[in-house]
Amino acid sequence: MNIFNAAEVVDIGIEKEKKRRDFYAMVAELFKEEKDMNDLFTKLRDWESTHIEKFTEIRNRLQEYETFETYEGELEDYMTALVDEKLYDVVTPEIFAKKIKKPIDAINYGMSFEKDAILFFEELLPNMRPVNSASIQALIDEEKKHLIYLYQLKKNIGKK
Repeated sequence: MNIFNAAEVVDIGIEKEKKRRDFYAMVAELFKEEKDMNDLFTKLRDWESTHIEKFTEIRNRLQEYETFETYEGELEDYMTALVDEKLYDVVTPEIFAKKIKKPIDAINYGMSFEKDAILFFEELLPNMRPVNSASIQALIDEEKKHLIYLYQLKKNIGKK
């Protein structure tokens, strides 16, 4: 068996959080003339920034933590495959400008990001020491709130 450093996978999570933060920042800018949408995506951007800070704190506590995997890079490969890489690849200014035309487009992407975050954190949780589990669970709970928030917004937009 190979030894795996949990901090390496947490680094992947941090990078995903940064992509989500940058996505929400781009959406806020794209809809800067629509106050409600701008406020919503600015708030989501700020929430992701807070998650980056929390996840970085967790990562800093994990440097010495190791677990076993059946081959080198197994958990990293799994966690990377778990989330929708195509979703993260579209968060570039050029492609983004082509994909997001209406607020509902941005909400749908945001919901996909939140689902990916929940799945990533849920799968990371069993590989954490108990001292870090509560922090990871808190992040999962926050991501669930973001998903519900976006879902409610989507339902309300659909009624208009």
